[in-house]
Formats: sequence, C-alpha cells, structure tokens
Amino acid sequence: MADRNKRLDSNIPGNFYVDATCINCDTCRQLAPASFEEIGRYSAVSRQPVGAQEIHQAYQALLTCPVGAIGTEQSDKALVQTAMASFPLPIEDGVSYCGFNSEKSFGANSFLIEHPDGNWLIDSPRYLKHLIEAFEQRGGIAHIFLTHQDDVADSDKYAAHFGAKRVIHRADVEAAPIAEQIIDGEETSRIGSDFQIIPVPGHTAGSMALLYRDTFLFTGDHLWWNPYAQSLEAPTRLIWNKAALLDSLSKLLDHRFEWVLAGHGDRVHLSVEDMHRQVENLVTRRQRRGSSC
Repeated sequence: MADRNKRLDSNIPGNFYVDATCINCDTCRQLAPASFEEIGRYSAVSRQPVGAQEIHQAYQALLTCPVGAIGTEQSDKALVQTAMASFPLPIEDGVSYCGFNSEKSFGANSFLIEHPDGNWLIDSPRYLKHLIEAFEQRGGIAHIFLTHQDDVADSDKYAAHFGAKRVIHRADVEAAPIAEQIIDGEETSRIGSDFQIIPVPGHTAGSMALLYRDTFLFTGDHLWWNPYAQSLEAPTRLIWNKAALLDSLSKLLDHRFEWVLAGHGDRVHLSVEDMHRQVENLVTRRQRRGSSC
C-alpha cells in the first residue's frame, strides 16, 4: 500500500501519486499513459487524470502495480471496485490481460486465452481471490505457458488450484522443476490447430513465444512495442546469448501475426504486413549493430 510520506517529488500535485517503493516496471504507464510517465528512475504522475475514463485507468494502474506504489489522497471505493471488476481486461477474440502483475516477475504482464479445448494462462499474475474466481467463471485454467524462467511468479499455485499443466523449456526448467510439459530444442511445435510454441533463446536459454491462431504472439521478454519510437524492440541487456537472440528474431519472419503481447513493454496490434515489416526492420537494426547489440 502506497505511503504518502514517501510520495515522490516528481509527482505533480493532486489526488494520485507514486511513492518511492516504485520499481519502474512500466505497468502503470501501459494502463494509464495519460497520467503516468517515467521520470528519472521511477514512474510518476505527470498529469492528474481528468474525466471518467482517465480516472478509471488510473485506478486500474493503482490495483495492478506489483508493489502497491500508487496511492491516492482520497480514494473512491466505488471506483476502485469498478476498476477491480474490469480485470481480466478483454483485448480481442477471447484474449485478456490479467492485471495484478507480480513483484516476483518484476511486474511482468500475464494473459488469459479462453479456448473451447481448455483455457491458457500466459505467465503468472499474483495469486488473488479475484482472479481465481474470474478464471473459474471462464472455465478454469488447463495450461500455463511460461515464456521463460523470470516470469513464473505464482504459476505453481494456479496449477495446483486448477490442475493445470505448466509448459516450460528444458533450458529454463529450474524455475519450474515439476512442470508437467517440458519443451526441448529449438523447433516450432504445435498443440492442436490453434497453438504454436516457438523457442526463441536469447534473453534466456529457454525463452519461448506462443503463437495463437496466427494472430496473437505472446513474447515474454523477447519482443515488445516501444510506443515512443513506434517500433518493435528486443533486449539490449540481460541477454544470455546475443547471436541466439538475433537468430530468434529472424525466426519470427517465418510466422504471420497481428498482435505482440509482451511480458514487459507495450502490446501492439498491426496488420500482418506492417508487423512483418516491423520485425524485418528490427532484425536489420540488430544486424547492423553486430556484436554490440
């Protein structure tokens, strides 16, 4: 819970604020970009929300902050409850953003896919009563896809509650040693007609992406959208192997998709052609940088 005595000086005056426990994970900036901005080493309120939509988004950010660093001088319980009820937040075609990011995964995003053959959880949010009930209302969780070792969070608790099968790559299996399904090697594999598992080593040795219906690409920390540069980006630090990362980015040129849904960084929806062009541009930039990427 945020502490007004630790309110950052970088916040502008007003009801909403960020305190010094912020880990600058960018969750609030994704949910309420009109109000939150990266200032120095933290996020802060750069503009107090105005109007119902902006205030709703600010309360969503408050609830989703993995360390509870967002607070209000005066809270509206009804608006908090409305924001709570909005999660999981629908994106498109049965895909939702879970919210309630976990500090255990440095505030990484997690997603839900509602599917007639069993629902999928992509990485893990905090283990909360609200989400458990929301998942139960949608038919539970059959699979938990773990993009890499950093973002397993409370996946073990969700797996135990729902009897779900966790999927992780063998190279990262130490993060989920009793996972029910282990992926080996670097070849793309299919589960049913709608899901493709694409190993993308680079950030970690066992990083994987999940492609759903040739439309939604869940990328973990492998790929994300930079709204300021209006381009796809990939890690430049905390990289297990730079050459492998470039190869993994190039591999995505063989797939068609419209959405990038990342663990960190913004999600984006583009046409298949524009998305392919964005991946091509990213690969070209990294090739030019060579070993300095």
